[in-house]
Amino acid sequence: MNRLITFSLFLLLLSQCIQLGLEKEKSSGSEGILLLLGTSTPEGTPYTWDLPPGFPTPKIPSDNPVTVEKVELGRFLFYDTKLSENETQSCGSCHKQEDAFTDGLTVSVGSTGQSHPRNAQHLSNVVYNLRQTWANPVLKKLEDQARVPMFGDNPVELGMKDREDLLLDRLTNDPDYVSKFKAAFPSDQNPFSILNITKALSSFQRTFISGNSAYDRYQAGDFSALSASAIRGKNLFFGEKAECFHCHGGFNFTDTILHVGTVFEEVTFHNNGLDSSRFVSPNGGLYEFTTKESDRGKFRAPSLRNVELTAPYMHDGSIPDLLSVVNHYVNGGTGDGTTNPNRDVFVRSFSLSESEKQDLVEFLKSLTDTEFTTNPKFQDPF
Repeated sequence: MNRLITFSLFLLLLSQCIQLGLEKEKSSGSEGILLLLGTSTPEGTPYTWDLPPGFPTPKIPSDNPVTVEKVELGRFLFYDTKLSENETQSCGSCHKQEDAFTDGLTVSVGSTGQSHPRNAQHLSNVVYNLRQTWANPVLKKLEDQARVPMFGDNPVELGMKDREDLLLDRLTNDPDYVSKFKAAFPSDQNPFSILNITKALSSFQRTFISGNSAYDRYQAGDFSALSASAIRGKNLFFGEKAECFHCHGGFNFTDTILHVGTVFEEVTFHNNGLDSSRFVSPNGGLYEFTTKESDRGKFRAPSLRNVELTAPYMHDGSIPDLLSVVNHYVNGGTGDGTTNPNRDVFVRSFSLSESEKQDLVEFLKSLTDTEFTTNPKFQDPF
């Protein structure tokens, strides 16, 4: 009897909820009943991931689901010089698609001509990054990272600090952006905001998936994709002689990744044996954030995807080419870096013949994905 009464009350309450929802729908549109029943309003067309074999599903922030409309808006914003105060640079100025979204410079140069202390990182598979930038242990989300080049002043990159209103005015006065922002953020009464700019930029960058290199084709069964030299280099890379895989392992060739199913977010930074002169502030690495001397010179190990295209190498662009990188690790570091107490345990001298060094270089070159660097979905729309 009690169950019958309870069920009757439930039906009555549900009927009243539906009636209220219908009344709300008449006055404020069809989304009223959706809100009443706890279903979020549509945020656009869900983006469909076309992932290479072996790639896990990316983990996307719940407050910024990737949609086709946000990605399209982000593509325009990424290449638009309106995002710099003097309208001379865009995000794409330091992140060029043909270079796997690096700039080929030793260190990047901002819109006012000021040099950045560090080398521009590539953006291949940036959606899987557990941390952003070279050494910041707390910068997790691309949305937060996007604010750094736009509004940072040490160094000046895009130079928009305290010019947020100018940026928004430029965009709101562009008819194309009016329609694109409305499409990307349909439930926002006023979609023009700094937050939405960063959400769109991040959504576009999250689509930068690279997984069709010669190495990937070899792994998928095309054994003609790698030369004999590259195969020998692969065996060195993943073997106990060179041991490169300890810091550059997994599908993304790095040791810090985030995806759906990640159980433990292990954040690691390494001192790779560079000369101590390379670790002077502001290039102290993790030390800049912890002030622990044991953290001086520790940086995040970047993914080696498309590494052939991202020279020069290291956080300060101090190593010019891949063979020099191999020699650095064969020697167990550079200069006094070989005896640095902070040097990672896996950076130790070992012996390779000149032909083995070249084999390792050939393997690294096999990680180049030309489909990624020419994909029209990532190209400048202007």
